[in-house]
Amino acid sequence: MINEQKNNKMKEEIKNKKEAEKVKEKQKIEEVKKESEKEGMEGKEAKKKGEKEKQVEEKKEKEKEVIKKTATVKATTKGKDLPISTKQAVAICSFIKNKKLHDALALLEQVRKKKKAVPMKGEIPHRHSMPKGKPAGRYPVKAADYFIKLIKNLTANAIMKGLNVENLKINTAKADKASRPRRPTRIAYGRKRFKRTHILLETGKTKEDKKRIKNNGKIRNKKIRKK
Repeated sequence: MINEQKNNKMKEEIKNKKEAEKVKEKQKIEEVKKESEKEGMEGKEAKKKGEKEKQVEEKKEKEKEVIKKTATVKATTKGKDLPISTKQAVAICSFIKNKKLHDALALLEQVRKKKKAVPMKGEIPHRHSMPKGKPAGRYPVKAADYFIKLIKNLTANAIMKGLNVENLKINTAKADKASRPRRPTRIAYGRKRFKRTHILLETGKTKEDKKRIKNNGKIRNKKIRKK
């Protein structure tokens, strides 16, 4: 009897040990699963963050490349021996200078339709469409037509060189006198001269591009100090 009781106790102890070991194994498996899930979530988040950082860096590099291109490349167009008045061409150049290409085209279209006058110096009739402080002006329709053609040519040259046309401005607009050949007429002893003008239009890097290049692709807004 005593031996049977001992055997039963031994069997029960062995069963309890096995059950405790099974419970421990289950707990270990659950802990391992939880840790793997956490690592998986952290890995996915880390991958997403890494991809986002890579995309941001690529965008910055592309912006820097575009800024360098706009800083180094310029687009120009020239009109030689154009049959327009030099005085009108000079007035249109000052009217167009430091304006965006599409804005300049819109203004010249209004001039061609005689809805907006070009400011000029000297004794010139008053135009009601002139801005305040500049009452003298005219509607140089013929010269405006030639300038529209030149600005369209300038935009095409800028596109071919890979510049961003929307932000480009006309940096230089210059009009010079050309050689004026004589033409036979019945007045002035047959020595009247033709109207001839050279025009130069140029676009390229702007002040914002220069600031970005100095600040490595960033524009720093200066704080205005209150006096």
